[in-house]
Amino acid sequence: MCLFQYDDDPEPEEQGPAGPLYVPVRPGNGAETVIRLFRTPLGARTAVGFTSTHRLTAVLGENQTCIRLSEAVLRVLCEPLGARLVTVDPTLSAPAVPEEATPTPDLPPAQALRAV
Repeated sequence: MCLFQYDDDPEPEEQGPAGPLYVPVRPGNGAETVIRLFRTPLGARTAVGFTSTHRLTAVLGENQTCIRLSEAVLRVLCEPLGARLVTVDPTLSAPAVPEEATPTPDLPPAQALRAV
């Protein structure tokens, strides 16, 4: 551990640029694609980028399409949409709901939720 701090050393909490990211997208109108935005646990809108396709697939699944963008470009594109945060390599997500866990049609919705 270095006891001296120099002017060009980042603070420990300060994140450096992540480099090119794999950004999840969804189909838009025609041939265009739209960046998927997410929410943090506290409800703030955030853009998400992954440092590898393996990490993207592990969190969002094999069928998730993506594009490559730098972190700076991702910030510029998403800020007007209210997403001022960029989350890199998120690992926490809700597990996929298995098909057999869908509510049965013969039960009212409140009872079906408790039955699952």
